[in-house]
Amino acid sequence: MINEFEAIMNDAGKMMKEIDGCQFLRLIKRTHYIKDMQTIKDGLQPDKITRIVKCVRYALYWEFDTDESYGKAQKQLYETHWKAIEKCLIVPHDKILGEVII
Repeated sequence: MINEFEAIMNDAGKMMKEIDGCQFLRLIKRTHYIKDMQTIKDGLQPDKITRIVKCVRYALYWEFDTDESYGKAQKQLYETHWKAIEKCLIVPHDKILGEVII
């Protein structure tokens, strides 16, 4: 399922980057974790995830010039890749919308 999801997202990502108003696109796969606060306090590198317990976590960051461009892009993604993406998910994905602060 991981390879299938990443292949779908690779194809979708090419389209997503070309959509009018898209300013930035990143799909991040979680590969490391912080064991405890001591790791941070000591400035140590995070530990690599060595096995998958239930699922692989991803974060998609998609930035647009306007809310209208975002709406049109979501519609285009829905009409082209949405069903294939959702088949790969264990739970529905979170949608966090906002504005850039920094």
